[in-house]
Amino acid sequence: MSQEQPRRPQAAEQEPVKYGDVFQVSGELASKPIAPEDAAMMQAAETTVLGQVQKGGPAAVMQAAAFHNEMAGIVRHRDVTDMAGEAGVTVTETDLPPGTRIITESVAGHVVGQYVESTPIVRMTESSEVQSSITIGEALEASVQTAGNKPVNHSDAAAIQAAECRATGSSIITPGGLAAIAQSAAAYNDGLIGDQDKVKLKEVLAGAKAKLPVDKAATREDAEGIMSAELRNDPNLTA
Repeated sequence: MSQEQPRRPQAAEQEPVKYGDVFQVSGELASKPIAPEDAAMMQAAETTVLGQVQKGGPAAVMQAAAFHNEMAGIVRHRDVTDMAGEAGVTVTETDLPPGTRIITESVAGHVVGQYVESTPIVRMTESSEVQSSITIGEALEASVQTAGNKPVNHSDAAAIQAAECRATGSSIITPGGLAAIAQSAAAYNDGLIGDQDKVKLKEVLAGAKAKLPVDKAATREDAEGIMSAELRNDPNLTA
């Protein structure tokens, strides 16, 4: 009587990286694996509007996820998610006074990234035109318009601490300053279940410029450093 040869155990199938894994989206899109053509479209959109692909931005996150999915054999190189192919991928900018703009990045109408950037302001003087840009404190105050009702968490506190350090040029947290207030708010919110009684960003960042002992004009390097600090402290790697 012949004996059946034992089968080799098959390697466990790798799980796809889906939109809901890396972005705060819901509905059908959240369950869709990120495809290479989705990432390519977002890269093209960022380059068109912003001049380059943003470090740590949605395009970079999508590219990494799509590469993983392709290497796992879940998608092919020229695949595109049906929702992204039908509804499109967009990067838009909305001007805000003074000298700021909101960048909104979307896939099939779902927002996957939104942040505030500075835009040059031209002021006329008696002798010449002087170009000025928004300060870090002003940028923090402007962020209240888009995320003011968001409960403060530890990734927010890390971003605010990075902003304060870059504004002051010191790694020492100022007692009673923005970073200290944000850290206390995040710790307080940890002990609450619902969002209703949690401390919101607008309560921490109101009058941010006045709360900074020193302020400076914000640069792209400042923005990237602050976003990096937020990403490192967010379990979902979203900013």
